Amino acid sequence: MAIIFDRVSAAPLNDRCDSVMVRTRDGIHLSTDIYRCSEDPGPTVLIRLPYDKNGAFSAIPSIAEYFRDHGYHVVTQDVRGKFRSEGVTLAYVHEAADGYDTLDWIVRQGFSNGVVGMWGDSYFGFTQWAAASTGHPALRAISPRVTGTRLGELPVDEPNAISRDVEQSFDRVYLCSYFVGNDDFYWEVDWNSRPYAATIEEFFAAAGSRSTSFDMTFPEPVNPSPFPFGHPFEAHAIPVLQTIGWWDNCSPLQWDDHWTIQRNASWSLNEYLIIDSTDHMGNRLTPGSTAAATEYTREQALPAMLDPTIEFFDVFLRNQAEHHSVPKVRWNLAHTEGFRVSNTWPPPGTHETTLHLTQDGDLRETPEESSSGLRWIHDPEDLVPSPSAESHDFLAEYPDEQAWSDRPDVSAFNGPTLNSDLDLVGSVTFTAECASTGPCMDLFVRLLDVGPNGSAHLIARGQQHLIRDTEGARLVIDMGQVGYRVRSGHRLRLHVASSDFPEFVPQPGTGEHPWLAVSVQRNEQTLIVGGQEGAQLILHALGVAA
Repeated sequence: MAIIFDRVSAAPLNDRCDSVMVRTRDGIHLSTDIYRCSEDPGPTVLIRLPYDKNGAFSAIPSIAEYFRDHGYHVVTQDVRGKFRSEGVTLAYVHEAADGYDTLDWIVRQGFSNGVVGMWGDSYFGFTQWAAASTGHPALRAISPRVTGTRLGELPVDEPNAISRDVEQSFDRVYLCSYFVGNDDFYWEVDWNSRPYAATIEEFFAAAGSRSTSFDMTFPEPVNPSPFPFGHPFEAHAIPVLQTIGWWDNCSPLQWDDHWTIQRNASWSLNEYLIIDSTDHMGNRLTPGSTAAATEYTREQALPAMLDPTIEFFDVFLRNQAEHHSVPKVRWNLAHTEGFRVSNTWPPPGTHETTLHLTQDGDLRETPEESSSGLRWIHDPEDLVPSPSAESHDFLAEYPDEQAWSDRPDVSAFNGPTLNSDLDLVGSVTFTAECASTGPCMDLFVRLLDVGPNGSAHLIARGQQHLIRDTEGARLVIDMGQVGYRVRSGHRLRLHVASSDFPEFVPQPGTGEHPWLAVSVQRNEQTLIVGGQEGAQLILHALGVAA
């Protein structure tokens, strides 16, 4: 089929700011906008992004003006090779050096008092970590949201490992949409045609240009370090406000950063968390809702998104209050209002509960006496569909997943109906022995909240790829962290499957590279339940809510 795409070029410059070109150490000029506040000189907020600093997608002019109206100069910048900036379009590689050079430029300007903070979501959260890795003395605090230092990394088979993460299809497609050239390209992979990689080649031919970033990942990965000055956590620690969404599909990366920070004394002292009932795009779950998240108007969204950072910067860039005035952890318990405060995550007072999966499809606290194998067919021509059409925008859809229970390739396990509210707080882990008649397999688990009307909505999820092991192996799947109230009259349900398509690249069943496979083969998958070693779901809870 013919490839159809929309090409989006740079939007007109904002006439309410000054626009300049900032020169980097290798002579490349980066398109930069300056929003000056009335305090001159004063602290500056730097935002570096690949999505057009003047475009509607990221609403950067409105965000910059909001910061400016709260007393901060703001510098926004298109990263190298994007929109009005010069240079080769290449994801992740130049952000550390270009961030350092931009910080150097800022402190030489008359409006700057030498103090800079950075803010942003996703890729422009990553640019903050890249700049922090350089140890530039002007960078005093960062506020990365829904991101991670490992953003863009693809899972690889490590020596002696039995499993790894399953590849998200978005990771490669992203490079073919946002890092082809200065412009952005919006198009869809033809998932009905194999090999999947052929569609990408057809897109490059239609667009008239390739993505160097994609070519560096496929078919053999080339992995230049995004942190040539050293990893951010090896640099001098600065205050960091991490914002994590319970339903953000990138949250595993940010939680990984959090646990790494907790093992680093200096960074741990400087880390602050906000954990909210949001997804990657900022949609927020309405307490008690079983419908899609309520969309905020711009007037509502900006304060909700920016006020916590402004309060944070007021402390660490302006010294307007003592550092201890900022809570270490603020978290929302889904289906309740407001934020709770604690000094650690998880908060004190949680206890562990293990639920065992049974042959009859139950989740219960005591295992069956004997073990047995549950079997299903992984059919690459009839894959388990992803519940959401757009994983980044999950709460805008907030899909009801009850129909998945009826699929023969999805095993469903149900807990008892609750007679009081239960607050799940902390980690969720699934562990099981599994095997396949194929050369490898994927395993996906989704924990659901089932309401009295039968509707089933996601609480947590996880996945792993079993590498070349048909004899069976025990997988431990990290399903992430949760803060979720399961209300009285509801019950828990667990779905187990071996595909989640097209959010995750599916196994063809032959052991070939999923992007290159032309032929496919059905596999029988086995999950061991029952007995002391049978599949288990390990939860943490604060107990019965008042």
